[in-house]
Amino acid sequence: MRAWIGIASALFLCATAAFAQEPQLDPGEKLEKLQFPAVTMQIKGWTKFGNSDVYTLPVRAGQHVRISFTTKSKYAFLAIFDLSKPDDEAFFGTDEDGTALDVTVKENTTWFLRPYYSKASPRRGLGAPYTLLIEPQAAGQPQPAKPEEPQRPSLFPAAPSKSGSGE
Repeated sequence: MRAWIGIASALFLCATAAFAQEPQLDPGEKLEKLQFPAVTMQIKGWTKFGNSDVYTLPVRAGQHVRISFTTKSKYAFLAIFDLSKPDDEAFFGTDEDGTALDVTVKENTTWFLRPYYSKASPRRGLGAPYTLLIEPQAAGQPQPAKPEEPQRPSLFPAAPSKSGSGE
């Protein structure tokens, strides 16, 4: 009997943990559960009040990922939440943080990606198209450096360096 109680409580705790990972959806939102891609994943969508797609993305510690959001609308944005955190504040938002998140994940968790159309701005139309790119990066991959410009031939020779010889 004790074994069954232990199993039942373990299942309850697992169910509670899984339940804590479920995002709170707004009316009309449709949840799509993504898997971390092996290659670049492109998602095209349309965000409008009351009828938008939202996404969950499981990430593991040590994974390096770049998430980019592009749209022609100045009223469409992307917010990314960490579902393992108790607060409901986005840790990244394109309205304040730029159009791309480039990060190495610190712990296993699930992110909630919510494209949205700003309700606070005066606007026309019912929504906006967007493109979401999820790009896995090699861990520790250095950012591409700007190539140095080669020295160009000049009609004038370079000035000799000044040294403290006192001539």
